[in-house]
Amino acid sequence: MSSTPNATAGLPQSGGAGKPGASSGVSSPAETAKAAPGTANKDGGKPNAAANELEAEANSQPTPIPVADPTPPPPKNPSELKMSWEAPAVFDGVNAYPQQKMTLNGTAGESIDYWVFSKDKPVTDYTASEPIRFGTGDEYTKIEGVLAWRGNNYRNAPAWGSAEITEKKLEIVWTKDVGAISALNSFWPGAGWTGQPLLVHWPESTRKAMNINAEMKNKDLVEVVYPILDGNIYFLDLATGKPTRKPINVGYSFKGTGVIDPRGYPILYCGQGLNENSGKYGEFNYHIFNLLDQTELYSLYGRDATAFRKWGAWDSSGLVDAKTDTLLECAENGMVYKTKLNTVYDEAKKTLSIAPQITKYRYHASFTDELGIENSPAAYRNFLFFSDNGGSVQSLDLNTMKPVWVFNAQDDSDCTITVEDASDGVFLYTANEIDKRSSVTKKGADCNIRKLDAMTGKLVWQYDVPCVYQYYLNGGALATPLVGKDDISDLIIFNVCLTKSATSGQLVALDKKTGKSVWVRDLPSYSWSSPVPMKGNDGKTYAVFCDFAGQMHLFDPRTGKDLDVISLGRNVEATPAVYNNMLVVGSYAQKIFGIKVK
Repeated sequence: MSSTPNATAGLPQSGGAGKPGASSGVSSPAETAKAAPGTANKDGGKPNAAANELEAEANSQPTPIPVADPTPPPPKNPSELKMSWEAPAVFDGVNAYPQQKMTLNGTAGESIDYWVFSKDKPVTDYTASEPIRFGTGDEYTKIEGVLAWRGNNYRNAPAWGSAEITEKKLEIVWTKDVGAISALNSFWPGAGWTGQPLLVHWPESTRKAMNINAEMKNKDLVEVVYPILDGNIYFLDLATGKPTRKPINVGYSFKGTGVIDPRGYPILYCGQGLNENSGKYGEFNYHIFNLLDQTELYSLYGRDATAFRKWGAWDSSGLVDAKTDTLLECAENGMVYKTKLNTVYDEAKKTLSIAPQITKYRYHASFTDELGIENSPAAYRNFLFFSDNGGSVQSLDLNTMKPVWVFNAQDDSDCTITVEDASDGVFLYTANEIDKRSSVTKKGADCNIRKLDAMTGKLVWQYDVPCVYQYYLNGGALATPLVGKDDISDLIIFNVCLTKSATSGQLVALDKKTGKSVWVRDLPSYSWSSPVPMKGNDGKTYAVFCDFAGQMHLFDPRTGKDLDVISLGRNVEATPAVYNNMLVVGSYAQKIFGIKVK
């Protein structure tokens, strides 16, 4: 789903607790027997001295220095960079590799063909040399802040800390003017979907190693890092909105949300949503920046010769597995990228390098030819969960790069899957749009909100919301749900678009156990912006959401009723991030807002 055009205007992770009847999905490491040095002789006597010397010599050999995978050569014809998101995927040709195809057969008659690539060559026996095993969501980051889309690998933590909320009011305390880009015959101002800022409380030693300006380097800084539609990455002080350093100008729009390395390393990962700016075209890149000096370390290329689809945008927000030094990212070309970074970071010397080595997962589901992953992957232990434009919801084993299960959601899904690690199992919450099902009939359909068993992909419950059909700007769920915790731990809250008209929507709170509605609120202006919870110091959960009319709502998630509403000028597709009582979000008014919850 493209963003709305203006015309519409570290530390090793530890695993979570096991669940009854649920496999961990990764075997415990085998215990390695401790043998005596050298080799025993045939008579079982003393170790052989010569063998000892050979072993010592072998062990003294230096470890090979990793070499980064090469980036693709520039196109022979610049016109190759001009591409359309509407161009269909092509499943034959020189890079089809039918002989290396593998197949997973599902339990409901669906199947999925898949390939694994290393150094752009298909392999059929991939096994990770360093097994991935994510910890729980609250173990994802080593430092304070909101460092990824919805904060962590469960995608359920868009806020950090707690707030002193007494007046239950919102106050704009600073603004930052930003620009716009012209592309795809439209105008892209401010911040778009998903467009969540990153909020980072840097450790003092890291802050002083970076090229932050003198005024900000000497304060206890929470930095706003914000890639947005105007092609810039902004760096601001959360408290004042003042620049902490110069923007990085990439020149092409960022629609999705960036990632700060969860180990606290000064690395920023962010992908382009467009590769056009006023008729000029460039590569579709997923950028990796060194935040010591804001230089680019490496780029993943969306214009991938091994992909079936050539549209190379990166609306998805990646994850970094700290223990194995691995970046995980999905692309609109239909590929999943697992990148061993080989990071070398010396804070004292102010040096940072990476040597990325990439493993790719490619697939073709039996029930659709549509490809493209716009939502952001979620992870539980060694399982990666994502959905796509064709309705394929998948679980991918990151240690074998093989799919575990596939579920047919019947339509495009840009809503990021959220993970709940509950006492009775591990579950996923997801929802679809009104897109492919209605493209022929031009009639509305139901948005299907679903709870799935994360280990099997089986449906637990489904809640349907009728929606109208509209081409390009789809109805249904585009926002990621609010997963209730603490005093609202029984609730899951979705916002749904185009429920009664091309401008209306609903905010829906469901009981997690039963899928029954607890409350439903009709919205005169629909919302693509994901609802964000905030924990008050009084122990109560508050929440905010933004809408198409440019309003930010502070509301009670137990009832759905507004506590306060302020205007942010124009449509807000972007999702706020929260640090204690400060929120940050950008709008189509070509401004970034710093907002205090009082």
